[in-house]
Amino acid sequence: MAYIKNLFDRNFLEYASYVIKDRAIPDLEDGLKPVQRRILHTLFNKDDGKFHKVANIVGECMKYHPHGDASIGSALVVLANKDYFIDRQGNFGNIHTGDEAAAPRYIECRVSALAKDVFYNPKLTAMADSYDGRNREPVLFPAKIPVVLVMGAEGIAVGMSTKILPHNIIEVLEAEKACLLGKKFELYPDFPTGGLVDVSGYQDGNGKVLVRAKLDTSDPKRILITELPFGSTTESIINSIDTAAKAGRIKIQGISNYTSDKVEIEIKLARGVYAGETVDALFGFTECEQSISVNLLVIRDGLPSVMSITEVIEHHAKQLVKILTKELELVK
Repeated sequence: MAYIKNLFDRNFLEYASYVIKDRAIPDLEDGLKPVQRRILHTLFNKDDGKFHKVANIVGECMKYHPHGDASIGSALVVLANKDYFIDRQGNFGNIHTGDEAAAPRYIECRVSALAKDVFYNPKLTAMADSYDGRNREPVLFPAKIPVVLVMGAEGIAVGMSTKILPHNIIEVLEAEKACLLGKKFELYPDFPTGGLVDVSGYQDGNGKVLVRAKLDTSDPKRILITELPFGSTTESIINSIDTAAKAGRIKIQGISNYTSDKVEIEIKLARGVYAGETVDALFGFTECEQSISVNLLVIRDGLPSVMSITEVIEHHAKQLVKILTKELELVK
């Protein structure tokens, strides 16, 4: 029995360590999860300036990633929709509506110029054997910016989870510059879906934020939702409004969704009900307002570590100096 208990304990610890370090939690150094790192490595290897079928990239990436094509394809779409490190061609879905991307055989991608500037330097990148020993893959990219803050991240591991909100890349770079100059800086989230945010409880990346949809109430008989709160889609917002209406929380005549590249959801109000008196109910009983708890957990020096926004910026400011110094030494 003791042998079996020890066997289970060891196997569980190995599994937990694997999920934490090699699946769910991004690394502080380059801000990437292993599957994202392997996708970028594949794109760097295949880069010829032209677009590649996503299906081809997924197949090539399977040489490094031991978890099947579905996880690679979905991770590539999510990474491409961040609009930083992968150029897209074709239908990659819609972050506003929640529509899924087309099949990998129909869409194309290539590594962006920004990705090359931020990550790519083979002479400074430590490599290790892939899972089957047939290929070499990067341990970590020498990233020049705090990617984990730019893209954000979400992951559930064994006994721990991470929730890092995205930040405006220009504001992140300004904070890094201020840190290098020894000046004070503050950094708050910025969302690709727009909306409004209350950051009074952000606590440097380990508190919570309150996000709201942006509403147009200029017409007293209708309300237009023009920007979504982070984490919601037009479908989830409409479903929450329908649920609130059926429960008698709000009185509406109907909802129309005119969203394309921009969000536009029209809420027609019931007779005798006006926009000014309905706004609070929308925020109180629907997804138009949500509270998001954040937890800045990353892998630092091989171990999970909870950090603050300030600590991440300070770490990357020092890392940038080291990387630039090494690049200059290579030129000599």
